[in-house]
Amino acid sequence: MKSTIRKSTYQAIYRLLDRVSPLESDCGKLCGAACCTCGGDSDDDDFQLGIYLLPGEEKLFSQKEEWLKWSAERAEDFDFPDSWFGKIHFIRCKTPPVCPREHRPLQCRFFPLAPHLTEEGELRLILCTTPLPYSCPLIDRQMKLTPSFIQATYTVWTHLIRDPLIYDLVLMDSEDREAEGVPVKIVR
Repeated sequence: MKSTIRKSTYQAIYRLLDRVSPLESDCGKLCGAACCTCGGDSDDDDFQLGIYLLPGEEKLFSQKEEWLKWSAERAEDFDFPDSWFGKIHFIRCKTPPVCPREHRPLQCRFFPLAPHLTEEGELRLILCTTPLPYSCPLIDRQMKLTPSFIQATYTVWTHLIRDPLIYDLVLMDSEDREAEGVPVKIVR
């Protein structure tokens, strides 16, 4: 599976997102960094939270980071678009809630926002609709997110969906929400 996004583009995206945050303060202090620590003490890999990297995002890592546990799985074995085949990288933090923030993967940087394509093909940002094994005050209380975070996240997604693989993922997720009747809270 080959991404059209170059390493230098991912590096620029990381730099942009380094400058913004969902709140003016550390949102992890509201919930005890629930998204980082949920399942972190468990030795059961099925219980530990992890995330997948977007196609090509693995270029930013050596895969020898001591704070990450890596696994490579076949995309075909998971709920990814049909265009996704071959290796997909999953990572789990081994040191929650401590991590080198400048190296956090994109999904950590975007949270609690998610991209959504309307039936007309317009990009929207919504609050995450994925069922979570923890409570996130940003979602539960629908807290006001900083405009700079929303704008930067939107800008990044406008670039990311130019990659056909990432577009297919956003489209699939959007269509699944619509088909399941999942209510979405549009942020932008």
